[in-house]
Amino acid sequence: MTDRLGHKQTAAMFTLMVLGREVPNPELKERVGFTLTGKERTQLNETGYITSEKVGRTFVHQLTDRGWAWCEKEIGEGNPPPPRPLSTLCSALYVVLGGFDEFLRRRNLRLADVFDPASTGPVGTAPESRPEPEGDLETRIRVAYRELVREPRGWVGLVDLRPKLGAPAAEVDAVLKRLSSAGKVHLVPEDNRKALTAADHEAAIRIGGEDNHLLSIEAL
Repeated sequence: MTDRLGHKQTAAMFTLMVLGREVPNPELKERVGFTLTGKERTQLNETGYITSEKVGRTFVHQLTDRGWAWCEKEIGEGNPPPPRPLSTLCSALYVVLGGFDEFLRRRNLRLADVFDPASTGPVGTAPESRPEPEGDLETRIRVAYRELVREPRGWVGLVDLRPKLGAPAAEVDAVLKRLSSAGKVHLVPEDNRKALTAADHEAAIRIGGEDNHLLSIEAL
C-alpha cells in the first residue's frame, strides 16, 4: 500500500506523471487549476516524490524515480483512493486507473514507457524498434535553425526549435550542451522574463545554474 496523500497532492503527482517533465506552477494552474506551494509542496519534497526548483519567481516541479514508483503503486491493485470525502468523479478515476494498470501489466510496460518523453520507445514496441529520424541530431538542429532564423547569426527560441527535431528533450539537451562547450552554438537567457510563457520555460536548457531560452549558430 502506498503512502496516503491528500487530494491536491495526488492530483499534482498524477499531473506530473502524465506530463513526464519539469512543470512550472503557472502551467499547473493553467492545466489543472492549482499551483503546488507551501506545506503540500514541501511534504512531497521531503518524501522524495518530487523535486522543486525556484526559477525566477515560480517553482518548477518534476517527479523523481521514487515519485514514479509511488504512482505505479497508487494505481495498482489493493490501493484505496485518497482520504474521504470522495467525489463520484474521483472514485471513477480510480476505476479507470485500475484498468490502465491491468493493461500495463499485460503488456509488461511501466508508466514511464507511456508518459516519459525520454522513454526509449512508444507503447508496445521494443526500444531497438523505434525509428530514428533521418540525419544525426546535430545536423537536424542546424537545419531547423536555418529554417527558423531571420537573419545571419540571429536568435531562435528553443520553444520553436525543439518541435522540429523529433528527438527526446534529454538527447537534444546533451547535444546542445556539447556544441555550446565547443563554441559551435551560443545559448542565452531571454532578457524579458515577463514575456516568457510556460512553453518557453519547458523548452529552456539549464546550463551553469541558468535557464537559456535562445540559440544562435554562427556558421551553417
